[in-house]
Amino acid sequence: MSENERRILKRDSHPYLLRPIRFRSIEAPNRIMLSPMCQYCATDGMPDDWHMVHLGSRAVGGVGIVFTEAVHSEPRGRITKYCLGLWNEQQRDAFARIAKFVRAQGAVAGIQIGHAGRKASTMRPWERSLPLPAEQGGWDVIGPSALAFAKGFPTPAAMDEKEIETVTASMATSARYARQAGFQVIEVHAAHGYLLHQFCSPLSNQRTDGYGGSFENRIRLLMETLDAVRTEWPNDLALFLRLSVSDHVEGGWDLPQSIELCRRIKARGDVDLIDCSSGGNDPRQSIAIHPGYQVPFAEAVRRETGLPTAAVGLIHSADMAEQILANGQADLVVLGRTLMSEPYWPLKAARALRADARWPIQYERSNIF
Repeated sequence: MSENERRILKRDSHPYLLRPIRFRSIEAPNRIMLSPMCQYCATDGMPDDWHMVHLGSRAVGGVGIVFTEAVHSEPRGRITKYCLGLWNEQQRDAFARIAKFVRAQGAVAGIQIGHAGRKASTMRPWERSLPLPAEQGGWDVIGPSALAFAKGFPTPAAMDEKEIETVTASMATSARYARQAGFQVIEVHAAHGYLLHQFCSPLSNQRTDGYGGSFENRIRLLMETLDAVRTEWPNDLALFLRLSVSDHVEGGWDLPQSIELCRRIKARGDVDLIDCSSGGNDPRQSIAIHPGYQVPFAEAVRRETGLPTAAVGLIHSADMAEQILANGQADLVVLGRTLMSEPYWPLKAARALRADARWPIQYERSNIF
């Protein structure tokens, strides 16, 4: 065997999980992405020391792409009053410190931006995620139609076209601040029953104007938001889109509609990856949850559209993650609870896959795994 053949064999035998991946000008050192996970501890939308340590420790632990939790484009778009926002320069500057540290560890700094729409103004999960009473600081919510998320939730004000333009402009502003803060990848949040998902789904969108009714009208706000974000997000930086690929409710948003949406997005050329999740828009949803339960969505979107995808959903072992990537079901694996419980999971996964694990030099003397 020649030296060149040995090099090729060594390269091809390197675990898929640990292979670099490039999106435009940005190269991630591996295929592991930290899922955006709300921490519900911000004040006035500002990231603080908790967010610095939470995100920084995952970068130290070897995650390839470290994403913030959902960052909201305006105060009324927050899920809770403790959620992050990016609508002013003070927030931008606080995020810049975090992005700088993440990049210094060799990871890619990513930020997710979104708007909660009718699911805004709630209590935190450990407070049962109930609507936030006005006497505790609750605010009026907006949505595509005057349809409450669930019984006991406030009825949103149906947005007029001026409000739609305001929200779209706020997403562009958040994108500009994200760029200025030093983030390298931005993800538009159109999943889990939040505003852009609400417009896409016929269960929550019963408008009769240019933003409702037909499939093309229901996806209009999402397309306009992508356009607005790209006006402030450079062409050499990556743009991801998180979708709920299915509502898991009859008559709702589903996989065929997601595939058609992604085909249109692929033709536009402005989105680099579809982050495939599901559910969150209707409490009637019926989901059989098990390890890897959402991977088939990523596989189908990737196969049918040619767009790179990310797989999510209780991916917990190195072997499972490697299998998803090796079988071509997705291009990234997105870990949430797994990385929340074990910040150094990527380094231990490398060892489990018999690959070199590059521990931080400060920690190498304690590497006994």
